[in-house]
Amino acid sequence: MKKSDQIKNYCRQLKLSAIANNFDTIVTNAENDKISYLEFAVNIFETQINQRMEMDKERRSRQAKLPLSCNLNSYDYSSNNGIEKQQMNQLRELAWMEQNFNLILMGPSGTGKTYIAAGLCFDAIEKGYRAYFKTMEELVQILKMKDITRTASTEYKRILKSHLLVIDDIMMFPIEKQDAITFFNLINELHNKTSLIITTNKSPKQWADILKDEVLTTALLDRILHRCEVIKLTGNSYRMKNRKTIFNDSKK
Repeated sequence: MKKSDQIKNYCRQLKLSAIANNFDTIVTNAENDKISYLEFAVNIFETQINQRMEMDKERRSRQAKLPLSCNLNSYDYSSNNGIEKQQMNQLRELAWMEQNFNLILMGPSGTGKTYIAAGLCFDAIEKGYRAYFKTMEELVQILKMKDITRTASTEYKRILKSHLLVIDDIMMFPIEKQDAITFFNLINELHNKTSLIITTNKSPKQWADILKDEVLTTALLDRILHRCEVIKLTGNSYRMKNRKTIFNDSKK
């Protein structure tokens, strides 16, 4: 057996598949560039590390369950919804996450709340954070079922270990009292450990009407707003402005 084949077999036994699959190329490049043994060793380990980082990012992307088309590089600033490019760039730096800050994106339907929230979640994943995107309805369902099904239990444990949790369309629909208490317990658990991005078309003052409990609402807002930036989006619905039709334009 050739030495190169023997090395590749050892790599597969040690579960270093990236090195095994790319070993011939690494050796050829090393010979052509006449690099040192130390540089050769670094190249070998970098190959494996880079593959594992890429696989980890793909895994975190799948688990985040992001909506399609959420890359903020394609964001349309011509919509004039109240957020400027400079502000967006600052948000995308994610320094606020390092300070355990929360974001509330508030505004009418169609003003870009979900797109921005999902885009920031995508950025967080790209930078190595554990981030998850959930609608309020999905989150309530996970909290209901976490002690019943393995899937919900796994999702709940991931959320508890997350660096960022996006909650989309919070307080859009009425919530049962027990669900509201369970939701508060989650926010309390995440407080000062996990950053939140919340999208809503309701002001915090309207949350009490949804929860039907002023004391619980006050306690919930106290934890969310403690370290929080509220961004108010304005304007008409981007979806309605760019609405498609199935009919051909008959006007010539």
